[in-house]
Amino acid sequence: MNYRMLGKTGWKVSELGHGMWGMGSWTGSDDKESLNALHRSVELGVNFFDTAWVYGNGRSEKLLGSLLKAYHNKRLYIATKIPPKSFRYPMKPEYKLNDEYPSDHLVEYVQRSLSNLGLEKLDLVLLHGWDDVWADDESWQKAVMDLKRKGLIQAFGISIDRWEPENAIKAIQTGFIDVVEVIYNIFDQAPEDKLFPICKEFNVGVIARVPFDEGTLTGSLTLNSHWPVGDWRNKYFNPENLLESVKRAKELEKKMPPDMSLPEMALRFILSNTDVSTTIPGMRKVKNVDGNVKAVKNGSLKKELISELRNHRWDRKPNPSSG
Repeated sequence: MNYRMLGKTGWKVSELGHGMWGMGSWTGSDDKESLNALHRSVELGVNFFDTAWVYGNGRSEKLLGSLLKAYHNKRLYIATKIPPKSFRYPMKPEYKLNDEYPSDHLVEYVQRSLSNLGLEKLDLVLLHGWDDVWADDESWQKAVMDLKRKGLIQAFGISIDRWEPENAIKAIQTGFIDVVEVIYNIFDQAPEDKLFPICKEFNVGVIARVPFDEGTLTGSLTLNSHWPVGDWRNKYFNPENLLESVKRAKELEKKMPPDMSLPEMALRFILSNTDVSTTIPGMRKVKNVDGNVKAVKNGSLKKELISELRNHRWDRKPNPSSG
């Protein structure tokens, strides 16, 4: 496993992190299977884990807490997220900061996460959604300083809403942001335009989320794909999006070298960019961990292939169901 610096935190994190959204609230999640996958990650050198309170209302955090207890002598880095008080996703400019992230709400959820994880201090806390109209509001800045001063968190950042990579630039420029988490993959290349240069200027770590475009870039999606009633993917992959996603995935498959899978190409594309600190695919099964670790060990893609993949950029606009 290779390791990269996570911005100004000074932490060397595994370039492949472990995303835990699917372990909290997705249909089909099995806690025993999830724990086996988490243990396998540690065995293979993964030291960065990404969770959030809303991933099963603490379920994902508690699973991670069990892992931390088992490896109490090993340095593992944890990122978790505070939900907006209204639980509205995604954020909108007309929302008020005090309605979404008042100081007492931040403290409350930091304490909840500490309890779920069995920790006295959180490595990294991210706001689970953001709008940059709040950037100059000193209330969130004071809250962050207070949490750090009390020793409850070590680093702070923002998880940027879907398809809005520039919607945190003003916050980064305040100097209070240590890390950002943003969607970045073969389709979603927009963070390269303005976000990554600003992150580099301010030494802000970058976590690339949704590396497989919610499953499109695994190559397993078909026009007949469906999920159990209530699963969020039924809404995300509406008929129009499903059709376009499958079409674009098939076009990408034509670019794959004969000895490479689509998931491997997707991960290696992301990690070919040195502005990225780590990427966090969801890995609920041991076989997913094994496959992804093997893929990233093969290193950066050839420049010629990266150049071809630039043509597959897919710029999309946020909608009410895309948080």
